[in-house]
Amino acid sequence: MKIFKRILIAVAVLVILSQVPFAYRRYMIGQTADKIASDNTARRQIEDARFDEYHGAIHAHSAIGGHSNATFDELIAGANAAGTNFVVMTEHWSDAYDTSAMTLSGQHGNTLFVAGNEIDTADDDRMLMVPGSADAAGLRRLSTRDVAAKLHNEHRLALVTYPERFHSWRADIDGVEVFNLHTAAKNINRFTAFFDLLWSGSSYPELVFARSFSRPDENLAKFDSYAEADRATLFAGTDAHSNIGFYLLGDETGHKFFGVKLDPYERIFRIMQVHVLIPKGTPLTQDSLLAAISDGRVFVGMDALGDTSGFRFRFGDRSMGERASVAESNVLTVDLPLKSRVVLYKNGQKAAENAGADHYEFKADGPGVYRVEAYREGLGAAFEAMPWIMSNPIYLAPAP
Repeated sequence: MKIFKRILIAVAVLVILSQVPFAYRRYMIGQTADKIASDNTARRQIEDARFDEYHGAIHAHSAIGGHSNATFDELIAGANAAGTNFVVMTEHWSDAYDTSAMTLSGQHGNTLFVAGNEIDTADDDRMLMVPGSADAAGLRRLSTRDVAAKLHNEHRLALVTYPERFHSWRADIDGVEVFNLHTAAKNINRFTAFFDLLWSGSSYPELVFARSFSRPDENLAKFDSYAEADRATLFAGTDAHSNIGFYLLGDETGHKFFGVKLDPYERIFRIMQVHVLIPKGTPLTQDSLLAAISDGRVFVGMDALGDTSGFRFRFGDRSMGERASVAESNVLTVDLPLKSRVVLYKNGQKAAENAGADHYEFKADGPGVYRVEAYREGLGAAFEAMPWIMSNPIYLAPAP
């Protein structure tokens, strides 16, 4: 009996000791959350005479396209609770029915939904088609070039998803998904995530995920290479499915017992947002949203690390996605709502870097494709590996 008690005590001690790191991480995440909240109250207000700003999610799924059991009610509630202005739906195709016609579209509560599709091509490429179409299933029989040409003839966007698996980089594409939140979340160590969520999930669920993300080097390099020759829009996709979790018991009707869902829509939408700039006074509609995405008036914000609203990257009066000439006597300016470290890239190569301010001016070093990334400082190394903001390029042409 004494041996049995000793074994129990030893096991109890080991269990307690195994939780010490997670308790400490909970304390550190709490410190980070307090700093983020404090910083958000002191954000710099940035005026913009040209554009109104909206934020939301691109690349989302429901049960309509498979891979998820999530209902429309769940999706609408999550989007509204997260404060998203728009959600671009990208349901998987089906030979049996038009998934884009059956998914969410139009205004639901405070969120505009746009119905699109996730499609495949004969070149084994995967893309997002927005708006969607009854032709989605049949596009898998066409080459990527032909798919892009068809979509453009129909005034639809052809956006690359999963660029790490994309092959046809000289097709006429409209954008590149440089970061996929669902993929990043699936790659998190689930054992660690389970205990982190037990300790920190009720108070800081978004930060539990965000601390594991890092800069998508390979995908950004692919975008930069493409943008050097052909204009395109950089964006991030939530790829929201609401389908990652731990469950001990469940049934075929979708009821789950004794478990936890790691990626509810509200949480995923709060972690990261795509911010779009729409001409002043123009309402947010499907047409104005897709025009902003097509024109590159977009930046990606990891808003779990602080509200990114108000960020601007300009060359004189030109904004992201626009072209100008180096002959114009202007500098590249960056305005941020919070002091941050900013890295300027030219043609994919680091051209300049500064820290400690919320306004920067960079002299353009000749013609090229310029974009910036901003990084939060003072949040700890785990939260400084992922860009807080990723801008779209400004394209500077040689002097005439």
